[in-house]
Amino acid sequence: MAAVEAWLNGQSAAHPELAEHYGVMLDFYERRLWHQLTMKLEEVVALPEFQTGETLIQLYHNFVTDFEHKMSPLKLGHLAVAVSSRYGDRAAAAAFMDGVVIKVTEGRQPGYEEPVLYLKMHVALLHLHDGRAAEARTMVVDEGKAALDCLASPDPSVSAAFYYVCSQYHKAKQDFAEFYKAGMLYLAFISSETLPEDTRRDLAVDLSLALLLGDNVYNFAELIAHPIMGALAGTAFAWLSEVVGAFNDGDLHAYDALCMKHADALNAQPALVANERKLREKITILCLLQIVFQLPAENRQIALADIAVRTKLSVDGVEYLLMKALSVHLIEGIIDQVGGNVRVTWVQPRVLLKPQIKELSQRLDGWIVKVKAVGDALKDEIPQLAGMA
Repeated sequence: MAAVEAWLNGQSAAHPELAEHYGVMLDFYERRLWHQLTMKLEEVVALPEFQTGETLIQLYHNFVTDFEHKMSPLKLGHLAVAVSSRYGDRAAAAAFMDGVVIKVTEGRQPGYEEPVLYLKMHVALLHLHDGRAAEARTMVVDEGKAALDCLASPDPSVSAAFYYVCSQYHKAKQDFAEFYKAGMLYLAFISSETLPEDTRRDLAVDLSLALLLGDNVYNFAELIAHPIMGALAGTAFAWLSEVVGAFNDGDLHAYDALCMKHADALNAQPALVANERKLREKITILCLLQIVFQLPAENRQIALADIAVRTKLSVDGVEYLLMKALSVHLIEGIIDQVGGNVRVTWVQPRVLLKPQIKELSQRLDGWIVKVKAVGDALKDEIPQLAGMA
């Protein structure tokens, strides 16, 4: 205890601007108020004054190590990750977190599995940054998912850490669909408003591109409705919101107009240029889904020629389009080549935006009117049927 007190007093003397913080920590330490001390540590590690040089590293090794076994294991994990960010060498940062993992595991306090997973995910992230994708895959895909599934009710920070690192792994592997899924799950466990502005914008751009390019990903409204898309407003990537909106509406005419309007921005994205044909196929499928959605459920028989006009395809092209939609289970139905039509019996559920919900509400109102009319007709007929019996 004497060594800790001497170090804290020395830091107060060496850094008068931080003396108040060191004094409060010393007071809590001397009175063994571990919870209050933990809260104070969470406060100071977020201060810019402590984010310079090796201040946090020295704080941990000269102070926190003396009572870390008294802290909540998850709080210790959060603190260790913050400290690791101050190491200039990734290998040293990973070694530091590995050491904390060993301590937490040996301590076996209730809930120790959460900080172990949290720390391992940040070690995996360092491996990714070092280009060691194989090691990161083992820690995230093979071990991390199983560990997360074993947790009955994981802390949101743990789930967020897993899905963030998972998304970064899939981003490194250029797996657009998996990156999009993991990225949206990451956003489910955090408030996007807490992210720095640049981070929010970059994440919105990455998710938008992944949504456009991901195989068998057709639910655009999920991203459009998320607050993260607001980060694109007023930036050089605002055009992405328009393109994503056109895809959600299945509006080929709007998409073609946007391609002309934002040609330079689109051509600056190599992935979009390389997958131009794939993008056309996806928005055409979404156009088909929009056609089906706009029809009443009891009358979804559509002429192939009508679909051809809306999708800018030949009738043969429409048949291929329908087979593609059927093969990825976006719709179910029967194609009548002789009659030149298709009867759709089921459409994959989609997230609806407010205009679509309003349209659905109007349909329900119409259905209620029909049901009431049938009910009134039955009331009139029941006495007649009773008399005949």
